[in-house]
Amino acid sequence: MAVRRKKRGKKLELSALILENLGFLAFLGLLAIIYIGNAHYAEYNVRKIQTLEADIKEQNWLHLTLQSENMYNGLRSEVVETVREDGLRMHRGKPKKLVVSK
Repeated sequence: MAVRRKKRGKKLELSALILENLGFLAFLGLLAIIYIGNAHYAEYNVRKIQTLEADIKEQNWLHLTLQSENMYNGLRSEVVETVREDGLRMHRGKPKKLVVSK
């Protein structure tokens, strides 16, 4: 019977120790919850950054494509071909000066 009393005493001591430090254990639990939440928030931000980087790359490709098309369409030979369809042609002579008198 003496052995059982010692085990009960240790169990009572352990439970008393836990109850005495319940506030500290609750604080540790709160820190664990904050730590886990912070890890989830960081992963969310990383995923968001990766999707935004993909969007930026796509927009950059679109910008470069449009810029190259604009430069190609702005070449003199391309402009001449485009306006030829409208019936316009390049003037070969000297430009005429218009003078307006009042």
